[in-house]
Amino acid sequence: MNSKNPNLTFDPKLNKVVIFCAPSGSGKTTIVKHLLSIDSRIVFSVSACTRKKRANEEHGKDYYFLTHEEFKNRIANEAFLEYEEVYGGNFYGTLKSEVERIWALGKAVIFDVDVEGGLNIKKYFGDKALAVFVKPPSVEVLEQRLRYRSTETEETLRIRVNKAVQELQYEDKFEFVLLNESLEETLVVAENLINDFLNK
Repeated sequence: MNSKNPNLTFDPKLNKVVIFCAPSGSGKTTIVKHLLSIDSRIVFSVSACTRKKRANEEHGKDYYFLTHEEFKNRIANEAFLEYEEVYGGNFYGTLKSEVERIWALGKAVIFDVDVEGGLNIKKYFGDKALAVFVKPPSVEVLEQRLRYRSTETEETLRIRVNKAVQELQYEDKFEFVLLNESLEETLVVAENLINDFLNK
């Protein structure tokens, strides 16, 4: 997946991917944003999706916005590392070309994806991948955090909590389980994990 452009400065040591997975409300997005703000060796993987672009969003920065037809063509051409169809008929996925783009910059890739997608990416990259599962202290705490966001209806809250209960059963498939009880401590552990992995 390396770029063939000889003008690019390339660090093959950083041909790696870091995957953060967790049930919604576990704090993985906060952790990933923190790591991106302090470590210039990692770049966030932008996902592709078929939902409509919101007013404040930018193509290529927030998502790669594709039509359903474009997305399905790319599925047929095996352009995705992973993808899924979500509630409402929209597709979300990770393009292989996005990893190539970031590796060509001489950077490592960091993913913030759901559990199933993360396991697919881990399987694809093998030893080049570090897969981290962020675990809430309990399902009750997770529910409280989701309620605190005030973005959920009772129905969507139930769906998220039920999905979380299922996803928590996959934690033993990850190299590292990060218990997010105290965010401050969690961020320190996450920093050390990334550092050790990228310095290998």
